[in-house]
Amino acid sequence: MPIPEDVTGDEIDKDVRQELQSLPKTLADDVARNLVMVARLLDEDPEGAYGYSRVALRLASRVAAVREAAGFAAYANQKYGEALAEFRAAKRMTGNIDLWPVMADCERGLGRPEKALDMAGAPEVHKLDKAGQVEMRLVAAGARRDMEQLDAAIVTLQSPELAANSVQPWTARLRYAYADALLAAGRESEAREWFAKAVEADRDGSTDASDRLAELDGVEFVDVVTDDESDTDQESDGGDSSEEEKD
Repeated sequence: MPIPEDVTGDEIDKDVRQELQSLPKTLADDVARNLVMVARLLDEDPEGAYGYSRVALRLASRVAAVREAAGFAAYANQKYGEALAEFRAAKRMTGNIDLWPVMADCERGLGRPEKALDMAGAPEVHKLDKAGQVEMRLVAAGARRDMEQLDAAIVTLQSPELAANSVQPWTARLRYAYADALLAAGRESEAREWFAKAVEADRDGSTDASDRLAELDGVEFVDVVTDDESDTDQESDGGDSSEEEKD
C-alpha cells in the first residue's frame, strides 16, 4: 500500500522505535512507516488503517507493538476474533496487562458477555492503572447491558471515579455511560442530570452527550437558510420559477 512521502517512520513512539531495533534498519523503517499510517487512519479510515496493519504484520509479526497495532485496527473494524488473537499475542510477548479491558470488550463483541464479566473479576484488573480500571468498569457495565441486567449495569458504574468532581480523561465517558444506562432503565430525570454532567466534562467532544441532552429537552435542530442564501438561490435559478408562473 502506498505511503505518503512525508511519513518517515520517525513519528512513532520512542518505545515502539526501540522495539523495532531488533529488525534490520530498512525493514524497521518500513514497519515504522506502516505503523504511523495505522495510527493516523485508525479513527477516520479504519479500513485503511487495517490494510496498513496487515502489511506491518506480514513484515514483523514477532514484534509486540505490531501485534498490538494490528489488534486495534481489527477492533476498529469490528473483527473481534482477530483483534482478540492479536491482543493475546502482544500480551504473551510483553507480559503487559494494559490490553485486558479491550480484550474483554472483544469478548463482548463476540457475543460472550459472561466471559467479559469473568475478566472484569480477574486478578489482572488489580494490576491496571486507574484509567485501565475505569475502562474495565465500562466494559463490565456494557456486558451487564448485553445481558439485559440494567440495574446491575447502573450499580457497576457507581464508583468514586463517577462521583468525583475533578475531571479526568475518562470522566466524560464514564458519566455518559451512566446516563445512558439510567435512560435505558427509564430513569429519565436522572439520565438528564448525568448527560449534563457529561457535557461539562467533555472538553474535546469525545461523546455526543450534548446531542443526547438536547434530545431529552425536546430541542430539534433544523437547517436555517438565511435571507442572503435565499436571494442567492433565486438569482442562480435565473428567475425560471417566476417565468413559469407567467406561463
